[in-house]
This record gives sequence, structure tokens and C-alpha cells, in this order.
Amino acid sequence: MLNFSKWPLLLLLSTEELATIQQVCVFGASANEAIYITNDNKVFVLGENCSGCLGTGDGLRTIVPKQLSCLEGKKVVSLSYGSGPHILLATADGKLFACGDNIYAQLGVGGVSICELSQSLVTVNIPNMKVKEVACGAHHSMVLTEDGEVFAWGYNNHGQAGSHFPVVQPFPDKVGGSLQGKTVIGITCGHSFSMALLDNGEIHGWGDNHNGQLGVGHDNYVSMMPCRLSALQESCIKQVVSGYGHSLAVTDKGLLYSWGANTFGQLGIGDKNKCCSPVQVMADEERFVEVAACHSTNTSAAKTQSGQVYMWGQCRGQAVVMPRLTHFTNTDDVFACDDDLPLTVTEALKNEFDSPETADLKFIVEGKCIHVHKAVLKIRCEHFRSMFRSPWVESHQEVIEISQFSYTIYRSFLQFLYTDTVDLPPEDAIGLLDLATSYCESRLKHLSQQIVKAGITIQNAFALFSSAKQFDAEDLEEFCFRFCISHLTQVTQTPTFSQVDGNVLKGFIIRASYAGAFRY
Repeated sequence: MLNFSKWPLLLLLSTEELATIQQVCVFGASANEAIYITNDNKVFVLGENCSGCLGTGDGLRTIVPKQLSCLEGKKVVSLSYGSGPHILLATADGKLFACGDNIYAQLGVGGVSICELSQSLVTVNIPNMKVKEVACGAHHSMVLTEDGEVFAWGYNNHGQAGSHFPVVQPFPDKVGGSLQGKTVIGITCGHSFSMALLDNGEIHGWGDNHNGQLGVGHDNYVSMMPCRLSALQESCIKQVVSGYGHSLAVTDKGLLYSWGANTFGQLGIGDKNKCCSPVQVMADEERFVEVAACHSTNTSAAKTQSGQVYMWGQCRGQAVVMPRLTHFTNTDDVFACDDDLPLTVTEALKNEFDSPETADLKFIVEGKCIHVHKAVLKIRCEHFRSMFRSPWVESHQEVIEISQFSYTIYRSFLQFLYTDTVDLPPEDAIGLLDLATSYCESRLKHLSQQIVKAGITIQNAFALFSSAKQFDAEDLEEFCFRFCISHLTQVTQTPTFSQVDGNVLKGFIIRASYAGAFRY
């Protein structure tokens, strides 16, 4: 079952109802409206029903889920929310449905109206075309057809609907310009601009550009027709998404780029200055596989190949200018409404680890930088308390170089001071045990030993024994020795055993003989 704990509105549903959900869209100014799809492809709605966005035909709010009978037997394949507000839905047979506010003709049924047509779902006609993807801006709409063509309509004051003229576009109209003759595979909308991703990895944008959100190298006010974002022409883009006034893109090599408005740090580049051309984000991190943003927020999110989720921008009422690692497992949770709640002390401390934005001290280990806070170190570690209170040379430095420990070990130690947890493989935990001993950190020493004992295997047992012996960890050395003796035949057949230093091997054999390992 999906985890709905981040979305209070969904907690109105029973456990049985939650168990049936395969897909859900939570929307509205306070996340107080939702459309969800069950495992048998039925569509239900609940919530405020602002401007008739639930499509129930009565305009009434409801905390009891109501089924949209007009979608009975149809499978919804794409769904989007516009903050105007309005909703677009596409079904597997290529049909398009809309509901919500229509003051700028964003429903695509001709003419404008305030909720007159928005009390129930209406069918939008795009002749001889099957829709496979939908996207909503604040007051404009866009669809992608199975043939790779883009149609747009609604408010066009900045050219976001792809028309030459800055007027309301009442019906879906094919978007031309630089998209002419090209095959589009993805679409996204910002508040007042639009983006299209082509099958050759190109990005084309149009609409409002006063924050450089089209990524074309300048901030000329509008672009009435699509134009190519040429700055990334050497890259093959796999995904592009848009926030209120910024965009994010991921390449086929897992590189992450951002451009546009940056008032809340939503570009993730360490400051609040807008960028009119794409800039790379977190260049030294592992491959990114997914990005997320929505036109009603200034928040950004990204997921790495290993499943780590980062967030930045307008987060919990703060302007976060650098990506921060979260405890989330998917990017959707980044936008959950409880992220507007104040951080707990534990969460705040965890988030500030290695944050250049607030740090007042840097450690350089193996040429890599780790940002920390002197106050935290003094509170959490006696070694640092003594360092900063005594006339040590380091007490007056803003940058301290560490040579006796590896980057992995020292970073894990500093992170432990912020989180009280350790996440290392047993082979590295041995090195952390040595550090803990040097710094008289008894809890860290205990955690390191636990990791080693829990992670010992036939393959690594002798290596762990050798390391424990090297670092004078007598209790752990004895534990590893006993494990090796208990699995002596298998351990001696591992590559580690055959490659060990001769003196260590000799000492082990003598010790094993005294332990009775070679008796008949």
C-alpha cells in the first residue's frame, strides 16, 4: 500500500479505501482536494471542490469520496492540475476531459466562463488525435498526442499557449514554431510558460521569460512561439519539469541542470540569483534519475540512482539554496503539505550537516570539503570542546586539514555528531572504530563494533580480524578471531586469507593452534 501519512486529506479515507488506491493526485492551495484511481480503474474525488475542480457536477465540497461515473470503464493515463484552478484528464483511448475554472478558456471548450462549464467533467475535442499526456499551467493547458504533436489553449498573454497573438486561445490549437515537423515525447508547464522535450533530447520552450525560465541566455520578456534551448545541445535530455518560474532537466548521463527564477534558491546553486541559461547542480554527486517540480511552487526535488531524494527551494517556509538530503523515498513526498510544518530539532540538525550556507568551519580530507558548525562540535564531542576552548592552532582556523583518517571515515564521524547514527559497511566501520578510540567517543566506538559484528561474513572475516588487530581493538579482534576459527576451512579458502601479510598470517596460525583449531 502507498504511504499516505504525509497527506492529511487522505487520512479521511478508511484503511480499506486506502488499500485500493493505485494512483493519486493531491492538489489545491492547501492540499485540500484529491483525485484518486483505484486498482480496478475507478476514479474517485474528495475535498474542497474549488471552482468545481472535482468534476462532480454539483460544486459541493465532500469528505466522502465520490465516484466520477462518466469515467466508468475508462483508464486514466495522465492527470494534471492547474492552479487557476482547473484539471485535465486523459484516458487510455486518447480521450481528453477537463473541469474547473474556465475564465481564461483553459478548459478548451470554446469561450470563457466562471464555473459555468466547470461543475462537471467536459469532453475536449481534438479532431483525429489521441491524447497521451496532459499538462496545466496556471491558466493555460497543453496536451501531447500519440503522434508526438502538441496542442495548447487558454491564457496566452505571454505566449504560453503557443499562439502568435497575446489573446485567449479558446480551443486546442496545434503548436508550431520550432516544434514544426518534430516529434515531442514530453511536456511540462510553468506558471506562465511551457516546455516540450523532443525524441532527440532537445528542449523547446515558450511563454514568459522575465526570469530567464526559457533558458535561452537572456530574459527578454516573452517568446510567443517555441524556440530551442540551445545551451544543452550537446546533451541528450531525458526529463524536464517546471516550477512556478524555473525548470529542471536530467540528461541521459544522469547530470542535473536548472535555470530560471531563483528567489527561494530553487535552482540549487548556492545563491538566489536567477540564471538565464542552464547551470549544473550537484556536479560531484552520483547519477540523477528523476526530477520533480510543479508550477504552483518554488520547490525542487531530485532522486539519485541509489534512491536518495534531495529537496531545495521554498521548503518549510525557508529558502534552501543548496540541495539537502531527505529521509523520503520518492520525490512526491517532497511536496506533501506537512513540509510546511516547523522542523523538529533533530530534523533541523540533521539537515544542517555539511551545509555551506550556515557552516562556520570546513574540514579538508583527501582534498574534499566537509562543512560543519563549531557550536555543534563543541556540544557533541569532548575532543572538539577542548580544541576550541584551548589555545590550539586549530581553534582559530576556519579550515582544518585532516590527514590521519580517510574522507569516508571522517565524514561519517562528523555526520554521527549531527544524527547519532552510523551508516557504513563493516570494512569501513573498523576505521571508524579507530577514530572513535582516538577521540574517546565511547558511543561511536560501541556503534562501530556493532556494525562489524553484524556484518561479518566468511568473505570479510579475516580482513576484519586483521584490521581489528591493526587498530588494537582487542574485544573486536577476539570476536573476529572466534568467527574465523568457527569457519576455519571456508575462511582459509577466501582471497583475503591468501593475500594477507605473512606476519599476520603466521600469528593467526599460531594463535589458532593454541585454540585447538588443528587437533585431530
